[in-house]
Amino acid sequence: MKSCVIIGGGIIGLSTAYYLIKEGHQVTVIDQSDITSGASFVNAGYITPSHIIPLAAPGMISKGIKWMFDASSPFYVKPRLDSDFLQWSWAFKKSSTRQKVERSIPLIKDINILSRELYQEIKNSGDFEFQFERKGLLMCYKTDEAGEEEWEVGQRGKALGLGVANLTKEEVDLLEPEANLDIKGAVFYDTDAHMTPGQYMKALYSFLKEQGVTFYTNEKVLDIWSQDEKIATVKTDKRRLTADEFIVAAGSWSPTLTKSLGIKIPTQAGKGYRINVERPTGISIPAILLEAKVAVTPMNGFTRFAGTMEIGGINHEINPVRVEAIANAASAYYKGLEVKESEKSGAACGLRPVSPDGLPYIGRTSKYRNLCIASGHAMMGWSLGPATGKLIAEVISGRKTTLDISAYHPDRRF
Repeated sequence: MKSCVIIGGGIIGLSTAYYLIKEGHQVTVIDQSDITSGASFVNAGYITPSHIIPLAAPGMISKGIKWMFDASSPFYVKPRLDSDFLQWSWAFKKSSTRQKVERSIPLIKDINILSRELYQEIKNSGDFEFQFERKGLLMCYKTDEAGEEEWEVGQRGKALGLGVANLTKEEVDLLEPEANLDIKGAVFYDTDAHMTPGQYMKALYSFLKEQGVTFYTNEKVLDIWSQDEKIATVKTDKRRLTADEFIVAAGSWSPTLTKSLGIKIPTQAGKGYRINVERPTGISIPAILLEAKVAVTPMNGFTRFAGTMEIGGINHEINPVRVEAIANAASAYYKGLEVKESEKSGAACGLRPVSPDGLPYIGRTSKYRNLCIASGHAMMGWSLGPATGKLIAEVISGRKTTLDISAYHPDRRF
């Protein structure tokens, strides 16, 4: 048994704690919040084997430049003279090649499928109760151009063994008879599942506490000290902690923590927004509204509309223009659905750690023998929680990992 300190109490940190205690280790989790808010609570709740194309894809740079001048655009990058941002931008550009995307596609698919299976295993274990439904995902489009572009992705998915179908408007209506969708058609992936993130996080947190995991919440890590190529101590604003193993799973704050150790993990915070509609909408199947890049999820007791990728540093400021864009998309794709002002005023945001190449950082660094990184998951953080946690636990236990994690190495170069 090893003593392990995890910095970060989001879905990645708590999933890592879950698998570490299953391996028989002693676990402590530190988080600067009270673990009731953030990206792990405001995301779309998707488990997405369908999302095989990384954000850093050919053409994204030119789209980003065009969208930079539109405050309501789905992908917005705020230019700034910051060395970390400039280095990340250059790495993103170098990663946006067809060859690199082709190499990433099977890696993204395999880790997503592993994570979906692990969520199902956790559900079947009876450790705690939560919503987990595999109803698939509708990629809804209004224009032929968007439909053809998504069907190209769908055909790639079919070639990789995913269940994909190109549906007409009439076929979509048979699946979603009460949703009143105003679309031309949809590409349907039967591989995907969905959940209610807040419910899951609360239940997982309670389970881990019952299993003896120690939580230090509302504590900020001030420093990390090393000795003899090992992490020796983590200093917070309230205590000092020693352990055999340390895991940095602090999301968008991870690069700040590792920089003092001489480790660079290029990551930018990508802000996403969500609106909850707590009344009947007739929506029963998760959907992505393609042209608007808005995700729609039927959760326990409400429907969530989520979207945008806003790369503008670490901040939690709510931009009402972007909230309005999500609300307008909901009305444009679902006839008769109007998002109320009270629902828009209740919008929340979260920061997702975006790596330049669309792959997360998972595994040990070469600089320290007892330090693992688990970050950089971007929009797939929720989807990849259990897979990341299991892989990190296997590394710490000295066992062969379920997947080859060399492509996710924290020290990789761009």
